[in-house]
Amino acid sequence: MIKHLLIAFVPLLLLLALPFALKPEQPPKIAGAETEKLVVISPNSESIRHEFEEAFKRHYREKFGRDIVLEWRNVGGTSDIIRYVNDRFEAVFREWWQSKPELGPWNPEIAQAYKSKDGGRAREIFLASDRGIGIDLMFGGGQYDHHKQAELGVAVDAGLLQSHPEWFKSSVIPQQFGGEVMYDPQGRYYGTCLATFGICYNEDRIRELGIEAPHKWEDLANPALFQNIALADPTKAGSITKCFEMLIQEQMQKTGADRDAGWANAVNLIKRIAANARYFTDSASKVPKDVASANAAAGMCIDFYGRSEAEWSAEQNGGVERIRFVPPERGTSLSADPIHLLRGAPNRKAAVEFIVFVLSEEGQKLWNYRLNTPGGPSKYVVRRLPIRRDMYTPEHRQYMADAGTEPYEDASGFVYDPRLTGRYFNFIRLVVKCFALDPMPELQAAWKAILDAGGPEKVPQAMAVFNRLPFSYSELGAIQKELGQSRQDGVLALLRHQRQWSESCRAQYREAARLAKEGK
Repeated sequence: MIKHLLIAFVPLLLLLALPFALKPEQPPKIAGAETEKLVVISPNSESIRHEFEEAFKRHYREKFGRDIVLEWRNVGGTSDIIRYVNDRFEAVFREWWQSKPELGPWNPEIAQAYKSKDGGRAREIFLASDRGIGIDLMFGGGQYDHHKQAELGVAVDAGLLQSHPEWFKSSVIPQQFGGEVMYDPQGRYYGTCLATFGICYNEDRIRELGIEAPHKWEDLANPALFQNIALADPTKAGSITKCFEMLIQEQMQKTGADRDAGWANAVNLIKRIAANARYFTDSASKVPKDVASANAAAGMCIDFYGRSEAEWSAEQNGGVERIRFVPPERGTSLSADPIHLLRGAPNRKAAVEFIVFVLSEEGQKLWNYRLNTPGGPSKYVVRRLPIRRDMYTPEHRQYMADAGTEPYEDASGFVYDPRLTGRYFNFIRLVVKCFALDPMPELQAAWKAILDAGGPEKVPQAMAVFNRLPFSYSELGAIQKELGQSRQDGVLALLRHQRQWSESCRAQYREAARLAKEGK
């Protein structure tokens, strides 16, 4: 009986023991050593998180003789992270304020004032406080959002400009390049790697459609690409907002002093590209995946998404890449992807050490070194470009996945002008949402009717209605000022405008479709 029971339980015991047998070997723990924790909020991919976590844990253990664990907070894309962080800071600051009767009652005016440069007493109290939200670092996301967090007072000086001045020279990390900011002159955020924005396309699908491979933004509006473009929602993904901003910059720079004409050309180009779209996804990384799998012929994406997907597709298809990434000709700048220390970071010392590690030569190797190279990644080839100019030498290039890339030279033909679109970055998200995303069925029906009628030249009246805009570039300042009022009034104005613009666009697209069907 006992023998039969043992035989019956042996498979179960083996099954229970299997996870322990397959568990990766852990390094021996140092007697008496503490385990610290670092909390990082990030839109970065799992591959980036994995490589930097494992490398930093080794670095920290070797340098300080202590273990550290990284807790990643993943709440979505950059836009979702900013909303989450700012809402948490307001809740924490409000709770602290209400615990101090001498400060007086909390009210909507204080909620607005502490975030403003001209916020007076409330602003001074917030900046003098060290109230945190239990998060140490924000790692990744575009420079615009990190800059806004610095202005808000959420991102604080980590001290690297003083501790490592040799890194912040033009020969290593320039403060600005091509009009883009690489790091904050007050040390509140630091670029960690570089990014360009452009077009990914599937060579087989492009060949099937009988068109040339896209190499500039205008190519994505080609009528042959109708329902073959993959796009991401800019209200969810900061990288795709940057793509749209680059497109607008390019068109506005073409028209010189006529800013209204450049703006109109750009927005109408965005409308035609959106009219060619199969969808708007919430995830920017989905775009190159669908292009690689031929579910779309082309799309907009950040460079490393395109390059990473190209490498992955080659691994799955016997070395044949299914996707190409191209920066549009004179249509993109070189942008930084920063990191910053949050106000009230619970483990400030370790957080600063992580920033130092990421910017050190040791950390910079992880961005673009191949697997099985000295100091390279252990599991994933990240395919991002280091921000440090001194990494682009023969010594490092021999190990890099993108050894032939010259980011600081390749981007020198385009100069980003922050005066044109920098202050309207968030507004660009709203424009795309109201002009293309919300009225997408009507937009695509109008574009299809125009194409069926023989194209824009055959139906000029329809195209004129299609291109109509509810406001000009010269009106943006007044609109943005209205939206920047007190929180309640600003939200109400935003909702009012959003509904008005979306409904206006739906109506004009219906009219354009009618005119096109009438051959006008």
